[in-house]
Amino acid sequence: MSLRLLTAGESHGPELAVIVEGVPAGVEVDSDEIDGQLERRRGGYGRGVRSTKIEHDHAEIVSGVSGSRTTGAPLALRIVNRDFANQPSAPVPLTTPRPGHADLAGATKHGHSDFRVVRERASARETAARVAAAAVIRPFLKEFGISLGSFVVAIGAAEMPIDLGRFTAESLRELAAAAEADPVRCPDPAASDRMVAAIDRARDDRQTLGGTFVVFAPGVPIGLGSYTHWDLRLDGRLAQAICSIPAIKGVEIGPGFELATRTGTEGQDAILGSPDKLVRGSNFAGGVEGGMSNGQPIVIRAAMKPLSSTRAPAQSVDLRTGLAADPPYIRSDICAVPAAAVVGEAMLAWVLAQSLLERFGGDRLDLDLAGFREASANPIPGVRG
Repeated sequence: MSLRLLTAGESHGPELAVIVEGVPAGVEVDSDEIDGQLERRRGGYGRGVRSTKIEHDHAEIVSGVSGSRTTGAPLALRIVNRDFANQPSAPVPLTTPRPGHADLAGATKHGHSDFRVVRERASARETAARVAAAAVIRPFLKEFGISLGSFVVAIGAAEMPIDLGRFTAESLRELAAAAEADPVRCPDPAASDRMVAAIDRARDDRQTLGGTFVVFAPGVPIGLGSYTHWDLRLDGRLAQAICSIPAIKGVEIGPGFELATRTGTEGQDAILGSPDKLVRGSNFAGGVEGGMSNGQPIVIRAAMKPLSSTRAPAQSVDLRTGLAADPPYIRSDICAVPAAAVVGEAMLAWVLAQSLLERFGGDRLDLDLAGFREASANPIPGVRG
């Protein structure tokens, strides 16, 4: 069974629409849980007025659910944009492209003379639809023992020390739990204070800040993805999914860039124990070896650039007049790294759910779980354990 996601809608249009196809029948869907994930996405110190005061996102389930469980038919959801009511009936055309945005490339591609048309669809507002869709399949992942979490590592130059290759499932869950109550979703209080101060300075300077965050998933079974074709490799699919989040410019699986400075033996995850119980001495691979999950927690770090909508002047050209111009400021966040971490969880959840269905997939949850249990009981045919 193939799991597919389609979203539609504009940032300041009436609503966002979501179609989720391929969810097996029998998965429990909790509307409050979906809204809870949307609420997590709205949070974070440095968010703008729209996220903190205008939008109070609610995903209305339109179809595909009966008696709180999926039916096997496509799910449809809608998220109303409250800010639509605040938009002018005849907005002024945007003819000066904003550096760092999709304006110029998108207008050139589609032949638009008003860059607003591009801005409205390219906006990160669309990620609310992704978070809602992923919230539908989180209970499916939980049935297989997979959990998800995230935390912020750096905002600007303010950073918490981490060793990505040494985290265990337990330590990752502890970090994520500590991050939930923090204003920037950082589990290190001292680093969090530095991050908040950096955001305040950026606001005073009419600037924005990016940063890095970690998303992870313990409990992923061995063998999701494949080494047989380039486009089936799990790490490649995860990198694409995370990089599809607006403003994400870098991804590493485990401590990928640090590994580039080590020798081969220093970067290996030793296989220890016995055939009855194998363990790994570290997780430098970030849970993926040879394009497949290896049973260790999936650990990904992503880098988000500073948002390009700043109150400070920018250099551009008004394509209507041909003259140099400062593009109009579009209301934005000072920092959206904490929110991006929640979106990162959603994209990780989506790829893992797709991969699970490819390996164990059926039309019903009980059939998926039966295939999973059979594979777990005999992981390597002919090998003891």
